[in-house]
Amino acid sequence: MPAAKFLRLPMVSTRTGLSRSAIYRGVIAKTFPTPKMLGKRSIGWLETDIDAWIQSRPEVSGVNMEETQL
Repeated sequence: MPAAKFLRLPMVSTRTGLSRSAIYRGVIAKTFPTPKMLGKRSIGWLETDIDAWIQSRPEVSGVNMEETQL
């Protein structure tokens, strides 16, 4: 069984397209995976949790993301 891979905040943000603030709002609202403590002052998200969250999102087609992020 392979070891669990953890993603730090910058990678989670890149993979999901969410800002740091949006990620933490989702964690508080329980609509985004909860991070795990990696040490006294560091957290990370299980890669499998992030991948599952991405897969659970509705697919958007025909939307120009550059225009929606004004």
